[in-house]
Amino acid sequence: MRNLKIIEHISLDGVIQHSADDGDFPYPDWTAPYRSPEGRDAMLAAHGDRFDLLLGRRTYDMWSDIWPKAPSNPMVDRLNAATKFVATHRPDSLEWGPAEGLGQDVIEGVRRVKSADGPDLVLSGSSTLTSPLLEHGLADEVLLLVYPVVLGTGKRFFSEGTPAQAFELADTKAMPSGIILTTYRLVGALKTA
Repeated sequence: MRNLKIIEHISLDGVIQHSADDGDFPYPDWTAPYRSPEGRDAMLAAHGDRFDLLLGRRTYDMWSDIWPKAPSNPMVDRLNAATKFVATHRPDSLEWGPAEGLGQDVIEGVRRVKSADGPDLVLSGSSTLTSPLLEHGLADEVLLLVYPVVLGTGKRFFSEGTPAQAFELADTKAMPSGIILTTYRLVGALKTA
């Protein structure tokens, strides 16, 4: 069975949005001032040498405008080589490949992909998938790159109504830029007493 790792760049107040999707987000590309060679190397290690991607349609569309045209480097090459499993109602329009739609039932599609042979799966940037995957116990790890900023507005990592859950700390590392990389593993339902 494949492991599924959620990797998100996140502000101190839980915002993961990076683009002005509908023109109303005032801080596009807010992570740029914190990029560093150490961070790049940490992201390469977190993704691994070989992985497949799990993406929502909006993220797939944004990334398909960027990565196929980007100059070759280890991360770009790995992203372009990865099979992209996409939550979409238009699987026939997936041109950045290799790509495959998850089907009508996204949760069942993810279960199918996880149970098949292949490299581990990485979900990044697809905020609408995060909560359902955690709710159904499909995510094995969560890697949060926590930036030393408060944005006050934007899409959050967890949507309202996400079930309470417990995680255990698996690893943490501080970058010279102030970013904290924290890896958690899902334990299960939250216990309160």
